[in-house]
Amino acid sequence: MAARVVIKSSVWLAAAAVVVMLVVASAPNGGEAAGITTCGQVVKPLMPCVPYLQGDGASPPPPACCQGITSVNSLAHTTPDRQTACNCLKNTAMKLNGLKPALALSLPSKCGVNIPYKISMNTDCTKVN
Repeated sequence: MAARVVIKSSVWLAAAAVVVMLVVASAPNGGEAAGITTCGQVVKPLMPCVPYLQGDGASPPPPACCQGITSVNSLAHTTPDRQTACNCLKNTAMKLNGLKPALALSLPSKCGVNIPYKISMNTDCTKVN
């Protein structure tokens, strides 16, 4: 049973990682928020996205998922914030299995977040502005 719980948590972290990389890479520079200081700040708000990212994508993402994306986007005001989040989530996701990348890639647009370019697990976080 413990292994199953770890796997579910791992899938969640992987899904959240891809989604946050998309959001973080698209956030505008500037702002007054405190910024990103921990991985938990970017992963926790995306927990509601997990069922969607594990599913078949037939239903729209839940509102709480889109609210999480908006929340994370508001934290990543500076290039260092976005790069920190990208690295944290990319490293977490690369250790995990079960992620449906196509759903993660489409999630920002389904939540109304404009992403000007495609991001994958091969993203070079040093080039995120």
